[in-house]
Amino acid sequence: MWTRLTALTIAISLSFVGWIWARGTVPAFVGRYEDIRYLDEQGRQDGGFTFARLVYNGHIRGYYKNWYTDYPKGDRQLIGILSRLTGVDIASEERAIPVRHPDLFNYPFVYSVEGGQMSLEWSDARILREYLDRGGFWMIDDFWGPAEWSQFALAIEKVFPDRSIVDVPLAHPVFHSFYDIDEIVQVPNIGYAYCHVNCSTVEQGGDRPSVRGIFDDQNNLRVLINFNTDLMDAAEWADDPRYPHRFSDYSYRSFSNAVIYSLTH
Repeated sequence: MWTRLTALTIAISLSFVGWIWARGTVPAFVGRYEDIRYLDEQGRQDGGFTFARLVYNGHIRGYYKNWYTDYPKGDRQLIGILSRLTGVDIASEERAIPVRHPDLFNYPFVYSVEGGQMSLEWSDARILREYLDRGGFWMIDDFWGPAEWSQFALAIEKVFPDRSIVDVPLAHPVFHSFYDIDEIVQVPNIGYAYCHVNCSTVEQGGDRPSVRGIFDDQNNLRVLINFNTDLMDAAEWADDPRYPHRFSDYSYRSFSNAVIYSLTH
């Protein structure tokens, strides 16, 4: 019988295998800005919207939890389904852009994974603050429990020392900009699909999923924080018949709403 520990081991292994499957090579990423050297050309492309992932410096060099978790397979699967579901003119390729790269300001939407691993210098924080003050939208996903929240809070406070992180109410337009979402769902990683005994969606003590945010002076949501949930894993493994459809469905609806909201506010 497969337990939660076995499922977690499988989840880590499959994330690694998914990276190799998508890239066709052994990953050289270490969780630093210089990882961009190992990426394909990241220039601008045709299409009205590009799904861009933020490259950041991680606390632990080479750790499996970093900016590259679920990359690029999750991003590619997500692009395909968003294009079909929303009708938005979406560029066919994903992009990964370091915080310090001048092209950051070409992308009105950026996505980050593993917020608890993110380490920001003050210069990074100033860049992100300018990006967001100029109308950029930042979606953050897949970090869990009090320890990772504390690390994330230290980083985000550098960006917004003058603003608070608050719960986003279900009545907010980000939950209804394309699909109506009336319940916040805790989305587990791929290990859940392989677990048969004592299965749980919880990781690292993060038992209550939440959607939090930071708002600007016009009360527009600028930072969307998905805590104690793993939306991108649900996108990456949606084609695995063992992964429950209800989680992938919630993930796609959440991403669709976030993209539409970012383009209209």
